[in-house]
Amino acid sequence: MTYRVCFVCTGNICRSPMAEHVFRRRVEEAGLGGAVEVDSAGTDGWHEGDGADPRTVAVLEEHGHTSAHVARRFRASWFSTLDLVIALDEGHLRELRRLARTPQEAAKVRLLRSYDPAAGDDLDVPDPYYGGPEGFEECRELIEAASGGLLCAIRTALRGDDEPMERTP
Repeated sequence: MTYRVCFVCTGNICRSPMAEHVFRRRVEEAGLGGAVEVDSAGTDGWHEGDGADPRTVAVLEEHGHTSAHVARRFRASWFSTLDLVIALDEGHLRELRRLARTPQEAAKVRLLRSYDPAAGDDLDVPDPYYGGPEGFEECRELIEAASGGLLCAIRTALRGDDEPMERTP
């Protein structure tokens, strides 16, 4: 059984590709590379076919992550092949749940920071696009902080226990 996760932000050039690469490494380090497939997409198609933002690439490479990426738009038809769709902020969460064709598909959509017990009430990963390099570094730190809880939830699902549970605010 392959467990499939897709991270989603707006244009698929900043937050979601960063989450994809950070989490993929976490999965590989946990020895689950053959069991968990990690991907990313955007809610909009503005950047389809583009690479990741150069600032995203710089932060990823600075921290030893891979960075090869081609942006694409999330399609509602993908819900049937995905186990989790991870939204990077509340706007993405709403848009993805609107795209879902059934309650079961909508239930697959979760906020990334809901897996970080220290997140408090603000579960958004802020969009770094209009800021400087520090915003991209903060984005990576927030993704890293939530990745352990997400990995734990996926391990639970792979064992056949309950579906991955997020923390509710």
